[in-house]
Amino acid sequence: MNLNNKSKSTKLFLGLCFDALGYVSFVFPFFDILWAPLSSYLMTELYKGKKGKIAAVFVFIEEALPFSDVIPTFTIMWIYTYYFDKSTKASNKAPN
Repeated sequence: MNLNNKSKSTKLFLGLCFDALGYVSFVFPFFDILWAPLSSYLMTELYKGKKGKIAAVFVFIEEALPFSDVIPTFTIMWIYTYYFDKSTKASNKAPN
């Protein structure tokens, strides 16, 4: 599965969907057993490199810990990638 080459809006939509899936554990607590490793894998597929691996560790811990599912980790990572990460801004600019 190659999610890294998706557009900004597609990654945002997927991130919002993945964050919403994290809320399922409030109804079905055992969902986290499956969702924590899967969300970690999906994070590494959406965002390659060191920042994707670091975010994958955070999303795994956040999903595995009870009552911390309210943190929208995928959305925060999208905001970081497209608004705060200087290396991403430089690569998104068109050459003059």
